[in-house]
Amino acid sequence: MRKDIETRADIEQVIRIFYEKLLADERIAYLFTEIAKIDLSTHLPRLCDFWESIIFDKNDYAKNVMTLHTHLHQQSPLTAEHFKIWLHYFFETVDQYHEGILAQKMKDRANGIAYIMKTKTLNV
Repeated sequence: MRKDIETRADIEQVIRIFYEKLLADERIAYLFTEIAKIDLSTHLPRLCDFWESIIFDKNDYAKNVMTLHTHLHQQSPLTAEHFKIWLHYFFETVDQYHEGILAQKMKDRANGIAYIMKTKTLNV
């Protein structure tokens, strides 16, 4: 039996492995490496801050992630396929290591975030 998400370290594990999967998939990796040109050493801690705030109800993350992704979409249009790939790897990674209330919360929130971003960027 897999344990639930309990600590920031659990979140860090999920996010690190999730990004390893994303960056290995040429259908989506270019958005991170060529368009956004993220530096994982600075990006991953920010992502963990974001998810830690959501999962543990800290509500202390102040950056506007929608603005960042809208800007990315303007540089290279996001597609429905990108969101499908993103959610697939996210769910797969959470399920690979965790199960329980907070693991499900993480997947539910990811699904909601993807829906909002997809709606706003694709005008669905």
